Amino acid sequence: MSERVEYPFHSLEDFLTSKALHADGQLDDGWGALFPVKGREIEATVLFADITAFTERTRDLSPAETLVFVNNFFAWISAEAIRGSHGIVDKYIGDEVMIVFSTEFGSEDPFVDAVRSARWMAQNDVLGFAPHIGIASGRVIVGYAGTPLRYNCSVFGEPVAVAARCAGVKSERKAAFGAVVVFPADDWGDRELRDVIPPQQATSADGTIVERPYDWELSGPRDVTVKTTPLVVRELVKTGIWLPGPGTSPEERAREGLEQLRRAGLYRPDLPI
Repeated sequence: MSERVEYPFHSLEDFLTSKALHADGQLDDGWGALFPVKGREIEATVLFADITAFTERTRDLSPAETLVFVNNFFAWISAEAIRGSHGIVDKYIGDEVMIVFSTEFGSEDPFVDAVRSARWMAQNDVLGFAPHIGIASGRVIVGYAGTPLRYNCSVFGEPVAVAARCAGVKSERKAAFGAVVVFPADDWGDRELRDVIPPQQATSADGTIVERPYDWELSGPRDVTVKTTPLVVRELVKTGIWLPGPGTSPEERAREGLEQLRRAGLYRPDLPI
């Protein structure tokens, strides 16, 4: 008998159409309209990230420049954090991205995969997006939401709200350090920091392999309240800071990118309707 082939899932829709559903029926909204309840319950880890000071940073950008700015963020997230992982993007909304990890998507340890994705978001932030990052784990349902007018596939459950709340936690060290990843204290368990975020190596001038300075710290548990939700959280703090060079800010890239489109005749705001 040949070995079973495990296909990667590139979207939540791929996953649902490939798996048996735990809920698959219709209900009445009370006024005669039917709505579907179709989904599969899984254990998962949810990562939520958004851009620091997004409103302030895009205040002086045009709508088209803001579109460039946001899509630059999403492309960077995909290249630095998601590529090669088992995470599936649930949604992009405004300046926010939500990514889901699960053993059913191929992860051996969904929480570790999420933390490692967050690590690259923080560590390779050469453009200075400085995303707020929150992570939470637990039982969720991947399901269809909407009506026959429009359906979306998304993840629902407490970890979604908790991950978003964690992303909104104000770190006691944020002002002094490069990046912070926040999650419920219980999610870490008895893991060792260097097992979750392995040290990096480099080749020295004489050809020997050396370990790069380790710039991650794990805080102890602390009580916080975010939007009336009490949480006990821990923080992964990146103590090294990216210092982007002149002209490399995503705001400048947005302006320059749109100008490139304009010169190429690919941005035509005065085009007659």
